[in-house]
This record gives sequence, C-alpha cells and structure tokens, in this order.
Amino acid sequence: MQGRCILRSAALVGVRAVPVDVEVSVSNGLPGMSIVGMPDAAVRESQERVRAAIKACGYTMPADKVVVNLAPSSLRKTGSGFDLPIAAALLGATGQADAEKLAKYLMVGELSLEGRVRAVRGTLPYAECAQQEGLDLVVAADAADGASLNGVDQYCVKSLAQLRTMNLARLSVVGGGKAGGGIDFASVHGHDMAKRALQVAAAGEHGVLLMGPPGSGKTMLARALPSILPPLDERERIEAAMVHSTVGEPIDSILSGVRPFRKVHHSATTAGLVGGGNPVRPGEISLAHHGVLFLDELPEFGTSTLQALRQPMEQGRILITRADGTVELPARFMLVAAANPCPCGYFGDPAKECKCSATQVQRYQARIGGPLLDRIDIHIDVWRTDPSDIIGDAAPQTTSEELFSGVQAAREFASWRRDALGDSSRSDAAALLACCRMDVSTKRLFEALARDALLSGRGITRVLSLARTVADMAECKTVGEEHLLEAMGLRLRR
Repeated sequence: MQGRCILRSAALVGVRAVPVDVEVSVSNGLPGMSIVGMPDAAVRESQERVRAAIKACGYTMPADKVVVNLAPSSLRKTGSGFDLPIAAALLGATGQADAEKLAKYLMVGELSLEGRVRAVRGTLPYAECAQQEGLDLVVAADAADGASLNGVDQYCVKSLAQLRTMNLARLSVVGGGKAGGGIDFASVHGHDMAKRALQVAAAGEHGVLLMGPPGSGKTMLARALPSILPPLDERERIEAAMVHSTVGEPIDSILSGVRPFRKVHHSATTAGLVGGGNPVRPGEISLAHHGVLFLDELPEFGTSTLQALRQPMEQGRILITRADGTVELPARFMLVAAANPCPCGYFGDPAKECKCSATQVQRYQARIGGPLLDRIDIHIDVWRTDPSDIIGDAAPQTTSEELFSGVQAAREFASWRRDALGDSSRSDAAALLACCRMDVSTKRLFEALARDALLSGRGITRVLSLARTVADMAECKTVGEEHLLEAMGLRLRR
C-alpha cells in the first residue's frame, strides 16, 4: 500500500498559531512510523496514540514504512495537538478517508487510545490561523475556548471514526453577554481622594501606586477599579481572549466585554509574571492585556521580577529571545500596585506608632526601585477610614456608575487628539506639549514645579499626560494651572 497526503495544522508560538504542513508518505520498506520536522517528546509519542486510535476505530494500519514530516522543519513542534492531523493524513494517504475533503481543513486535536478526540488549548489562535490560511477549522467537540471569527467555519469531531463520512458538526463557540466586573465603589467608604485618583487613572489608562497601612482599603479600591473601566471593544476582546485561550483559561467573560483583572501573589517568578518557558507561554502581564494587573504587597516581590515590568509598561509588548528565535507577547495593561510604607506597616500613621527604624523604612521602600516608581504615574497615600464612616449614618458613597460616567466622558472628549496623534500623545513630550496647549504662565509654573520636585524627563512626561487627562475630564482643550496642580498632587506623595 503506497500513498501520500498533505494536511494543514498549526503550532502555537507565543499567543499566535503558525501554520504547519503535515505530510504523510506510505511506501515500501520496513514497517514502522517515524516523525521528522523538529518534534518534541509529546509529538514523537503521538505515533503510538495514532496507531492505537486507528485500529480502535476500525481502520487498517498499513504494514509499510510511514514517514510523517512536519514542515517547516525549522519550527519546533510541541504538544499533542498534532495527533488528529497525523491520523487524518495517514487515513488520506491510504485511501481510507477522502484526502481532497480533508485538505479543506486545518485540524488540531489529541487522540485517546480509543480514537476519541480531546481538546487542546489555543482554539482561538488556531481559528485565526485558519482564517488567514482560508481554511475551516476542525477541533475536538469539547473545545471550550473558541470564538466566532468572520471568514472561518469551525467544526468539531468526537471520534476519529467520523472521518469516514466527514459528517462534522458545528463547534459551539462562546458568545457575548452582559459586561460588568469589579465591586462597586459605593461599598468603599471614604477615600474620596483615592477614588478621584482611580477615576483619573481609568480615564487615561495611568498606573497607580496605593501606599498605606494594613486594612486601609488598598485592595478593595483596586478590586473596584474594573467597575469604572469601559467594556472591551471588538478588537480588544479578540486580542485579550487570544492570550487566555493560549493558556487554556476561560474566555467567556472577556468575549462579553469584561476587562481582565489579574491579582498576582508576591511569590510569582519572573517567568510567571513576564512569560517564558520552553515553549514560551504568556505570563500574568500578557494575561492582563487590555485590563488591570494588580500587584499587592509590592515590596515583597523579587527585585529582578519587579524590574522586568519596566520595558512592558513603556512598550506595551514583551520580547522573549531564545536560541531558536524571538517571541512577542502583548502587554498593554494598567498597573495597580499596593504597598505598606514599612515592614510593620504603620510608618506615618497618625494613630498607631511605627516600630521600624529609619533604615528599615528606607530599605523596605527601596525594594520597589526608583526606575519602576518613575514609571508609575499616580502615587496615592491611603489611610484607614474613620469607624463612624462605616458604622454610623454616613453620607451616601460615590457609586461606580457615577465615576464611570466621568471616565466615559473624558475618553470621548479625548478622541479629538487620539485620532490625530495616536499613542504618541501619551509618551512623546513634544506631542504632549502640543496637545496640552498651555499658555506662558502655566508653562512657567510647570517649570518651577518640575525643578523643585526634581522631576526626571520621564517624570515630566508623566505629569503632562496626567494633566492632559485631568483637562479631558473637565472637557477643556487647554491644560490650565488647576489641571497641572492636580496632576502634580497625584504624582507626588505627601
């Protein structure tokens, strides 16, 4: 029995799927199957799964030499998702399945020894790859991380036996729902200044550092932030869902418009935060793409782990370089960090005495590092709420709906400059100065404040960006002294 068949599959590289040709050749020679094309251990093991699955489903395993080539050979192939395309190509090469029909699909799936098709992570990236290649996608019936994409039909198979008739069912993909996320700011008593700071942060996508004693409400404020962020648009939903699909996490809330909120424990490694491994997998930074990355107890993180945040915060992407190439991961996120001011947590607290020495306080706060602090736009002190505000008959608290209306209005007002300048208006000093439109007296005031506060060039840019956001919230095309002073107050801790 001799024959040859070529099918399409794909390999995950970062958060994208790269097309792979699965070539199967059956020829005269010593019986056996070999897989070439830089397969890893999981791919090499697929020959045993494929052999058992073919026999279990009533097909005939050829008693000839079978060679499987995964092209391009320069790309390392990983995972068990090549089981299904290898088995399908083998059936096509031996005439037990219609090779012409099989060639219309991009196939991904793991096989059990009984021939059942199991899901693998990354259905959404595979669907995007099929869309770009002009093919339809075939995956397992229990794939739960698929989403509807224009121009690609998605089908599912439960068993290898279905390839006899090619009677494939449509894959049930996740649909959108009602967006919403985070706790309501109405449940956070007091902290009016911190709420205003978070509203400004949400309006301009600024990073925030909340510093205060234990129990002051830092974590609660951070968890409420998603409730005032606008829902993801269509492009952002697909981009964020792509990352979560790659690591096998649910994507239904993201596809309904809820921005990701990732709370990371301080024991996280650099690879866990930034991404890494072999093959490269996204870290928490990429999982927070178009959402919020919350780092609680910031000084407790490893120094090298924290410093790895610096480049992604500025560039909005992560480049991980390995011997076999460079992988790019998305990383456009809002950083919200919380920290105690000292080891005991009560430095500067007017009600409770701090037991730490000046050296201990300095050493503790130095763990964060000046370069990282310089990249965080807003620095806010958060103190404990007075018990009467919680227990007594306190005034009604500002709700998330009220804060969100200000965020939405500011973003809509800012569209006039973002359409013209794009992202350059956030990081380029000349572009920021142009869109701030400050008069001579406001510029002189800013020069004096920047000189007194010893602001770096980056710090000046950050204050300009904050002032522009504050002016957007007031729906002013010109940044005035009041906007500049509020921005300086948000930037500099007292």
